[in-house]
Amino acid sequence: MAYFNRKDIDNLDKIYRINLINSCSGFKSANLLGSISKDGITNVAVFSSVVHLGSNPPTLGFILRPTTVPRNTHKNIKEIGYFTINHIYEDIIEDAHHTSAKYPEDVSEFDMTNLEEDYKGDFKAPFVKNAPVQMSMKFVEEVYVPSNDVMLIVSQIEELYVQDNLLHDDGLINLATGKVATINGLDTYAIPKFKKQLTYQRPKKREESV
Repeated sequence: MAYFNRKDIDNLDKIYRINLINSCSGFKSANLLGSISKDGITNVAVFSSVVHLGSNPPTLGFILRPTTVPRNTHKNIKEIGYFTINHIYEDIIEDAHHTSAKYPEDVSEFDMTNLEEDYKGDFKAPFVKNAPVQMSMKFVEEVYVPSNDVMLIVSQIEELYVQDNLLHDDGLINLATGKVATINGLDTYAIPKFKKQLTYQRPKKREESV
């Protein structure tokens, strides 16, 4: 088994270290965040850091790197207060990944890919058309993490759209059915398979564990 101590990690080639540490935490969520500026210019960008924070109220978070360089998604969210989260699925992986390219703020990634804007009701920000799971989000707060110079963006789900065939009777969204992607590291995508759904676990009595 390969072994790295902290000194080894610090002395690694930059690209090797980035790949290693970005993949060692395990598979990550693969989402497209849709936003719009106060001037009406749309933006869509791939994020692999969206995480569940709580169910009541329904709250998600994601990590942003320092804003010392332009971050169009962050700027739009702070200006408008709303954005969308859309699951990446198998058919759009390449276009979704291309949104990581750094375009100027007056260029919409929707125009540079085959991804299509989708609007629902009066919600201001664009969804990604045909994404099997789509969420309209309201910005709540940002929490600065000084130890790594990043920000946790906290937001609440205002609306949730799920393809009918993905939704189980118990509320589970079966992402495998929708061929929803996951990200391994920075640039590697996989389509997980459904194995089994297990029941809520309770502690065993001592005699049951032997």
